[in-house]
Amino acid sequence: MSETGAEKATGTESMPDWEKRFRAPRVSLPDWAEDAPQRALFVSNATGTYELYAWDRETGTQRQVTDRANGTTDGVLSPDGEWIWWFNDKDGDEFGVWMRQPFAGGPDEPAVPGLDASYPAGLALGRDGGPVVVGRSTDEDGTTIHVVRPRGAGGQDAEPVEVYRHRESAGVGDLSHDGTLIAVEHTEHGDAMHSALRVIRPDGATVAELDDTKGGTVELGLEVLGFAPVAGDTRLLVGHQRRGRWEPMVWDVASGEESDLDLGLPGDVSAEWYPDGSALLVAHGFEARGELFRYDLASRELERIETPAGSVSGATARPDGTVEYMWSSAAEPPVVRSTSGGVVLDPPGMKAPGSVPVEDVWVEGPGGRVHALVQRPAGATGPLPTVFEVHGGPTWHDSDSFAAGPAAWVDHGYAVVRVNYRGSTGYGREWTDALKHRVGLIELEDIAAVREWAVSSGLADPDRLVLSGGSWGGYLTLLGLGTQPETWAVGLAAVPVADYVTAYHDEMEALKAMDRTLFGGTPEEVPERYAASSPLTYVDQVKAPVYISAGVNDPRCPIRQIDNYVDRLAARGAVHEVYRYDAGHGSLVVDERIKQVALELDFAARHLPGQRAA
Repeated sequence: MSETGAEKATGTESMPDWEKRFRAPRVSLPDWAEDAPQRALFVSNATGTYELYAWDRETGTQRQVTDRANGTTDGVLSPDGEWIWWFNDKDGDEFGVWMRQPFAGGPDEPAVPGLDASYPAGLALGRDGGPVVVGRSTDEDGTTIHVVRPRGAGGQDAEPVEVYRHRESAGVGDLSHDGTLIAVEHTEHGDAMHSALRVIRPDGATVAELDDTKGGTVELGLEVLGFAPVAGDTRLLVGHQRRGRWEPMVWDVASGEESDLDLGLPGDVSAEWYPDGSALLVAHGFEARGELFRYDLASRELERIETPAGSVSGATARPDGTVEYMWSSAAEPPVVRSTSGGVVLDPPGMKAPGSVPVEDVWVEGPGGRVHALVQRPAGATGPLPTVFEVHGGPTWHDSDSFAAGPAAWVDHGYAVVRVNYRGSTGYGREWTDALKHRVGLIELEDIAAVREWAVSSGLADPDRLVLSGGSWGGYLTLLGLGTQPETWAVGLAAVPVADYVTAYHDEMEALKAMDRTLFGGTPEEVPERYAASSPLTYVDQVKAPVYISAGVNDPRCPIRQIDNYVDRLAARGAVHEVYRYDAGHGSLVVDERIKQVALELDFAARHLPGQRAA
């Protein structure tokens, strides 16, 4: 059937391309059971809501596992492939309990009946009757980690045993193949941006420690990448920052031996084990692109795995030695590919239209060269109305990958500029860590430098500049509207921090720890820093029309602090609109996401000079 014929068959021939990109069925990279690799779990929006799906690769059978109003994306397969664990929160509030369901189908049941609801802090499932390790985070207890022995023939689990507790944030890193070692990432030193590692036994006894923070005096972090997938093997793959960027090393927790893997790659490097433990699948991210390598541990040879230019957002090595990976570029929608050739999992139905490629721009900023990704309508010349789409995180980065939101703006005649400001990952540790204490203000300095380039180069119309973003990007949007009021014509902030002091007191505990690290203390300890970085401080200086969207159940950017900001806008008659929806930190419902994008497009069109309604 031709594309036109397919569109007529599905009734989508009159649907605009920007909406098709959201509605087209997508799938995640399938996760497979370690001891039953034919059984897999993936996420898809095929029903219009992102949910978990089971896939028997031998028979080709697929079935929907979860079906909830606000969607489900957190799920794990047990090593034997018999059970699917999924996290059950309420309306996107991220506070809940683990449930489980047989892979073949059946009723859901509480996976760990003895544990109350919490925010999740990691999960590791043992094999062959081995332990289950559950991480929990609550305002009352901080982080706790519990070991549970799975239910036996009597149908009853043993009572959960607490093996770790601390007020600061921590989490379950991994469980060894034989279930005798548990790797824990913790921030007991008080620096939530740089974890230390501890390996404990299921009874809580400490086996080994690895701490590059030197008690918090040195800002170097560690992360758990996984135990070797071999019985009796005590090697742990660890990410470290000792050379100024993320790189892997192998740490034998029994002997204490550390094997440095200086791969000679310029960007951030992560890795995971091949299933037989003889090699590593290496993921290299550099200047907003991604690539893959195979590293043989015996020969120490690094071999490139051919992938197209763009971004690899996830990869896994299969038992047969092939590698499956999720790939996309700004111009081409995501697809799950295999090194054996072809597409691994191709959902039926409408295909997402492509978009335009990105251009790389480097601008000198106050803290060094700033990398920006630019998209413009095909054949368009400036000056154009321009959206500065600011990424969240802040420890994240924009990449040459497919994004339906920026593509929608391009379809409507806008240029889109995405800035990897200081605080972004992928440009070295110093770049990521630079935003401490002058939180928000440093990022906006980098955005301002790129904005000056965009105007002076003729790309952007200085009278039609839109500042937009979600989460941390929404926070920077509101802060930018108040601290740079003459610059921006419109502001669009989704799930933002708006009143930082109130946000701190209402947010989930793990984010409190992050804020204490960023600011150097609580709002009571360093009030001047919170005031300098809070959008509420500058709300009376805002001149641009402001659009805000917020989830009423959001534990990350809670609704009360947004209401405080909106009340101040309303008190002085500032032009603003607010959209509240019944979910958490964003929505997993396709219709809801489309509605939000449509509202943003319409708001910008009504308030930018010379624009026509979308």
